[in-house]
Amino acid sequence: MGSTGLVGTALCRSLREHGVAVTAYSRGHVSGDSERAHWDPEHGEIDTAPLAEADAVVNLAGESIAGARWTRARRERLQRSRVHSTRLLVRTLSHLPRRPAVLVNASAVGYYGDSGDDTVTEQSPVGEGFLSALCQEWEATALGATEFGTRVVLARFALVLARQGGALSTLLPLFRMGLGGQLGSGQQYFPWITLRDAVRALRFVMATPTIHGAVNIVAPEPTRNAEFAAALGAALGRPAVMRVPKVALRLALGEAANELLLAGACARPGVLEQTGFRFDYPRLADALQAILD
Repeated sequence: MGSTGLVGTALCRSLREHGVAVTAYSRGHVSGDSERAHWDPEHGEIDTAPLAEADAVVNLAGESIAGARWTRARRERLQRSRVHSTRLLVRTLSHLPRRPAVLVNASAVGYYGDSGDDTVTEQSPVGEGFLSALCQEWEATALGATEFGTRVVLARFALVLARQGGALSTLLPLFRMGLGGQLGSGQQYFPWITLRDAVRALRFVMATPTIHGAVNIVAPEPTRNAEFAAALGAALGRPAVMRVPKVALRLALGEAANELLLAGACARPGVLEQTGFRFDYPRLADALQAILD
């Protein structure tokens, strides 16, 4: 689920390269392709045959949270694309004679809301605001799978950095023209992780039976928005002195600007570090250099 997105595409490719049989679900009707299956959460449709044979299920489905105002209609779409689709999946798994050993379900570090200067780990409480409430409901729905013995991992993603796709690909043209810079004060934390490490972390939690519950999928280097802008400008050899005022962001995106761009959480990958995961790119400067080379 969510197999055609940035992380889903890379995860499917990585698993297959390591000899794992993968069935990717999509909303399009599929026939005669053993590597693809159909589901349509809006209409309650899902092909159960691949699930009945699966050892692990990864659910990354969800409409993009960024890019537009959170109108009432859009909030409802964001909620349906996450909570309703996860509810369908969990209900379907509950009726199978053989259930998967693990369900990895996407969430986000937005769960913590704006933490200011406080560090947050997987044990920190839920924050305030629409995104925090959405993540909390999304996770609670996924945890329903524990009732029939499936291990559930809640993958709380930070901003995933990749050259093609995701937020970085949107920022690159602006920074290359020397139009990049901090958002608002720039002091809000800007948690991130490379696509490579995000995929490696997903494979790690799938294969580690002792890991369950929330896992922050975030690099270990705390980074503020101003620091991120400066590092990206340096990696491109371009100045990053432009500053987007808070008022401009709020006029463009309303409440979404407050929660997505002007707030942030200093999230630490506590579970990953405690269970022996090793990041290929723990430092932002090295990560950007590798992505942009």
